[in-house]
Amino acid sequence: RSITRAYYRNSVGGLLLFDITNRRSFQNVHEWLEVEETRVPAQPYQIVFVLVGHKCDLDTQRQVTRHEAEKLAAAYGMKYIETSARDAINVEKAFTDLTRDIYELVKRGEISIQEGWEGVKSGFVPNVVHSSEEVVKSDRRCLC
Repeated sequence: RSITRAYYRNSVGGLLLFDITNRRSFQNVHEWLEVEETRVPAQPYQIVFVLVGHKCDLDTQRQVTRHEAEKLAAAYGMKYIETSARDAINVEKAFTDLTRDIYELVKRGEISIQEGWEGVKSGFVPNVVHSSEEVVKSDRRCLC
């Protein structure tokens, strides 16, 4: 709740994370989504969220079931994905899914690229793209 409008002004997407081994973090997702500021700052566009349950590598310590999380995500019209930064599971996919959802809205005209608006930039092409899959394939592990 301490996030201010200025923090996510012009945002078109975000990953909303909770820890699957911590029920309180899951309960906070619902509370956070109910805060009016999460719906207002990107106007005239709605912010696209992907709900992310992280630490899926600690399944034996799970306090939130996949079914519960999928139900919450569906109630808010979000996708749900489980990730593990430690084991490099679905981290890149979470960002890719969010980006695709935003791109689909742009293609349908529900988000338009406007001069002077910071929400979606046109024409940016990165020089180098590193995939987390490259790290896994080479038997190196992410140090994050």
